[in-house]
Amino acid sequence: MCYNKGWLNYHRIEHYPDVDLLSKLYLCGVKDYLPGDITFTAVKELVNAINGMLNIDVEVDIQGQRELIPSDKYGIIIERCNPEKEEEFAEYKLVGDGFLLKQCGFHLLILARTESGIMYGVFELIRRIASNQSINQVEILENPKNPLRMLNHWDNMDGSIERGYSGNSFFFEDKEVVVNDRTKDYARLIASVGINGVVINNVNVRAEATELITDRYLGKLKEMADIFANYGIRLFVSANFAAPMEIGGLSLADPLDEGVANWWKDCIRKVYEAIPGFGGFLIKADSEGRPGPFTYNRTHADGANVLARALKPYGGLVVWRCFVYNCQQDWRDYKTDRARAAYDNFIGLDGKFDENVILQIKNGPMDFQVREPVSPLFGGLKNTNQMLEVQIAQEYTGQQRHVCYLIPMWKEVLDFNTYAKPEGAKIADIVSGRTYGQVNCGMAAVANTGNDYNWTGHDLAAANLYGYGRLAWNTDMSSEAIAKEWICMTYSYKDKVVNNLLQILLKSWPAYEKYTSPLGIGWMVNPNNHYGPNVDGYEYDRWGTYHRADRNGLGVDRTKEGTGYAQQYNEPNASMYENIETCPEELLLFFHYVRYDYKLKSGKTLIQHIYDTHFEGVSDVEDMIRSFEEIKSMIPEDVYQRVMERFAMQLDSAKEWRDRINTYFYRKSGVEDAYGRKIYK
Repeated sequence: MCYNKGWLNYHRIEHYPDVDLLSKLYLCGVKDYLPGDITFTAVKELVNAINGMLNIDVEVDIQGQRELIPSDKYGIIIERCNPEKEEEFAEYKLVGDGFLLKQCGFHLLILARTESGIMYGVFELIRRIASNQSINQVEILENPKNPLRMLNHWDNMDGSIERGYSGNSFFFEDKEVVVNDRTKDYARLIASVGINGVVINNVNVRAEATELITDRYLGKLKEMADIFANYGIRLFVSANFAAPMEIGGLSLADPLDEGVANWWKDCIRKVYEAIPGFGGFLIKADSEGRPGPFTYNRTHADGANVLARALKPYGGLVVWRCFVYNCQQDWRDYKTDRARAAYDNFIGLDGKFDENVILQIKNGPMDFQVREPVSPLFGGLKNTNQMLEVQIAQEYTGQQRHVCYLIPMWKEVLDFNTYAKPEGAKIADIVSGRTYGQVNCGMAAVANTGNDYNWTGHDLAAANLYGYGRLAWNTDMSSEAIAKEWICMTYSYKDKVVNNLLQILLKSWPAYEKYTSPLGIGWMVNPNNHYGPNVDGYEYDRWGTYHRADRNGLGVDRTKEGTGYAQQYNEPNASMYENIETCPEELLLFFHYVRYDYKLKSGKTLIQHIYDTHFEGVSDVEDMIRSFEEIKSMIPEDVYQRVMERFAMQLDSAKEWRDRINTYFYRKSGVEDAYGRKIYK
């Protein structure tokens, strides 16, 4: 299938100011320079990029030592630090896969400790050229903020993708593993933004997917793993906790059973014999019908540790998802609260997981809603490796039919102060390992790619894939800076294109929130497919309404008098959420039942706020469409047509949301719109 190259399409740049520095490339400190090495891959990428963007044929010269390079000749020097001469590089404070990009006289130096660091430095140089930024006197020292920067794919072996909105899988087809040119181009894309780990299959592991860790598939997985390794990426798979029974012939999967432990050891030994650089397993257990240790009256720590101990000799990891809740709970009991589940299940296990286990925690306590509070587990666990899980795939944010730039949301999560320590502890500090001195931690995201021509269905949805990688690499980057990079690399560095697309992206998340979910209440979507308005549509609430709306007000009481969820936070956050006057208004209905006549800080009543924001959301979409129309002549025609088709869907959907939500709450409250607009259908 034909497809584009995303942000690595290397558009031609006219009149780039610093071409003199780029005509020759010197390699230093590289012992083996062969196909299959990361350095070889990085150099090839740089040569192709410079040729594509600047029409320069770069000459590669392997020197061995920097001292042999003529000091009066222009060129790029790529050098890997010699560990035997550590003192020569100590001043640069390079850590892990960090890099230095610096002009030194006639030379442009890319210096790194590791081959992956060289590659990341190369892609930084490519980004600057693609954005038409000068490299004259450049000096950039970057170390990755997070040790692990992962993507989780929810691809099934038949080629379908759970919550996939961009076509079918490019990893699987007809129960077979697919390895082709697209595999390599995918690796290029994600490595260019700093991704170093990929889980290729659905966390809900069923049927043939359970057999991915057997001889039937290991040969093909080895081919894929080798391609990934060329770009510094480790291959992971989602594993079935019940695999000892389903493919091992055992009668149980009890993690404390010696036979089960030995089965996992033997299975994992065979995996590493086939794939020495294998990363490990992602596990979803005891949630939404998936098997797990609860069957045997064991804990999540018991379940994770049996796998961790089998993986440890090979450097493998267990990433254990904390998305665990009882989907059959009875909502007639208003003390029952799904939001409590992750904390209640895992807080008592703090410190009981082995060192190569990482708990993967969703950004919020529910399920990737357009607005929800940060999971309190991040401030509660202090002796356990943690990884932040976000969702690039827009399951509840328009499913890549709507443009919804999610980086600002994730920035808010990362900047949230948990107060886990007296001096504070932001989420970014916890998941990076800085707060508790951990190394097995980082960020993971549910991917939004498929085999569509443009990878992500909606051309503008690629900003979320690009942005996630850049943010996971450097959590200090702003949403604006990330968006500008992506726009320049994908479309153009011209001011009009950058400004209009930037305006669209930055307006999109607030707009989606306005016309869908007021003040953090969430859900209100059609059950199961999670697209389009259905105010009473929460699929697990068979006995009432998730949002608790009645003739007087709406919202969920999660204070001490309600479900008690707010008390899972550290102070002062717990008290902040408990008090309706101090609770952030964007989360007001998540934490409190609020009367329709309650006055918000704006002076509006709650019901008027609901009416107004739903009209504003539609208006914002119309503004985005006008901004896009203004750059029609400056972007490819096929891109323009695809995006306009999606905008038409989004506008229709936004109007439907506006009308159905406003009608519902008008009928509940009986309160007219203050401006006399028709608010019901």
